[in-house]
Amino acid sequence: MRSKETSEIVRRFNQAFLGHDPAIFEDLIAPDCVMETIQPAPDGTRYKGYDVNLTFWQTMAADRVNRFEVEDTFVMGDRANIRWRFHFGDGGSLRGVSLIRIRDGRIVEALAYAKTPGQSAPLPGRSRSEQADRSLEERRSQ
Repeated sequence: MRSKETSEIVRRFNQAFLGHDPAIFEDLIAPDCVMETIQPAPDGTRYKGYDVNLTFWQTMAADRVNRFEVEDTFVMGDRANIRWRFHFGDGGSLRGVSLIRIRDGRIVEALAYAKTPGQSAPLPGRSRSEQADRSLEERRSQ
């Protein structure tokens, strides 16, 4: 598949969320589509098949309290990376990326990853507990 075709499919996918238009998904999902969500950590939830993915995405697109913002899209051949921000109705947000693969004009794979609150990786040469202790000391001294 050429990048131009992939770009059009991904544009329509994004538009379904941006325009809160769940019907757009009906022609975008392959029968054997595999999607992995960002939660629960660390691996998310894996959904297989047309119906379950259609229901999941249509529910998200119909939600008018929360919203997606597309920050960037990169397409190469049959693959696309979508960098996004999900805005919660309470004013908070979450940033993430979706890795999309297209086959025969339909989405066959959509893997989502997000920056979530939690423990950061330890700095080189420090254990996680040493880093946490130092961070706590720095906050106390401010």
